[in-house]
Amino acid sequence: MAEITAALVKELRERTGLGMMECKKALVAANGDIEKAIDELRKSGAVKSAKAAGRVAADGVVAAKVADDGKYGVMVEVNSETDFVARDDNFKAFVADTLEKAFAGKITDVAKLAEAQETARQALVQKIGENITIRRIAVAEGDVVGAYVHSNSRIAALVALQGGGDAELAKDIAMHVTASNPAVLNPADISEELVAKEKEVFLALNKEKIEGKPAEVVEKMVAGRIQKFLGEASLVGQSFVKDDSVKVGDHAKKHGAEIISFVRFGVGEGIEKAEVDFAAEVAAQVAATKQ
Repeated sequence: MAEITAALVKELRERTGLGMMECKKALVAANGDIEKAIDELRKSGAVKSAKAAGRVAADGVVAAKVADDGKYGVMVEVNSETDFVARDDNFKAFVADTLEKAFAGKITDVAKLAEAQETARQALVQKIGENITIRRIAVAEGDVVGAYVHSNSRIAALVALQGGGDAELAKDIAMHVTASNPAVLNPADISEELVAKEKEVFLALNKEKIEGKPAEVVEKMVAGRIQKFLGEASLVGQSFVKDDSVKVGDHAKKHGAEIISFVRFGVGEGIEKAEVDFAAEVAAQVAATKQ
């Protein structure tokens, strides 16, 4: 049997993008013949899957499900590389299966969910040729839980209530969350650092207006701006999207409920996706054909 050297494993890793142990296993099976190992890996689809894994998946969908008793809900984000694949029926089926597994098992750890779906994920990657990732999972529990998924499946929210209300109220508040994207639940949840930064920004933008005014007047102006900021940033303090004459928190109280938690997912938020210069890419390809 041929010796499987570290250099050989390294070369196969560089050429395929696969892990060290997988490369070593393939070389052992091919008796040290690297070209044969690559051929077998390509036939199995492993190379295609590994190369896709290195690409950024910043598109995709979010999905949510609430239990029949309305006391438990789960939401997941599954990413693809392109919007085209996000609309593919095979991808949608994978998302539905992923959501169902998370829901049925009450899985809160995205790593465990990804592990449970890894075989199906790799099969999908091999079939469609794009990287697929299970990025996030969120769970909500309460007396009443509501979910809202925007029609494009790119934004969704879960809301949990206690003390009263019904599924329609919880869903309406979840819809508000998707539209208004509050930073926190209550004004008290906003950090002192954010408040200080808002004050600094206000003073800088209104330098001419406050110049020459007494300190107590300036302080009142700042206090007014901070109060407005706290309302705009907190879910309970925002004007309800379906009735802007009432705050979201007051709307819930009117129905005997208190909002105890919310979570919002927007597809790809926080993922850095490289900008592609297609003109430069085409020019490079044309230049390569002339060499």
